[in-house]
Amino acid sequence: MIKEFKDFIAKGNVMDMAVGIIIGAAFTAIVGSLVSDLINPIISLFMGGVDFSGMYALLGEGEFTSIAAAEEAGAAVFAYGRFIMAIINFLIIAFVVFMLVRTVNKTKKVEEAAPEAPKGPTQEELLADILKALKK
Repeated sequence: MIKEFKDFIAKGNVMDMAVGIIIGAAFTAIVGSLVSDLINPIISLFMGGVDFSGMYALLGEGEFTSIAAAEEAGAAVFAYGRFIMAIINFLIIAFVVFMLVRTVNKTKKVEEAAPEAPKGPTQEELLADILKALKK
């Protein structure tokens, strides 16, 4: 049973998937930082200093200075700003993945378009040539 498990793990597909998941997690952290540290401040600048992640609507009674204070007090909040940020994150991640896939596909097309080495004669052609030579 352990041997079967080792064989399963050693297969290329499983290892490729594991590497993909690890790289995907690291990529998510990079894109998250890109959005929160670089893109959000630019969007906030053009929107007059608005921080989407702090936007919310209180669904109960009371007054709170921030969404964190409302959540800490146990108040029900409609955190639409976080949803807007999730949409922005998704769009950026989808665009970056699209650009990566597009680049990989272009690279594959260039490799496929490379001229192939001339092929030698087939086995049948060689045998036919030998037969002709023997008949002479």
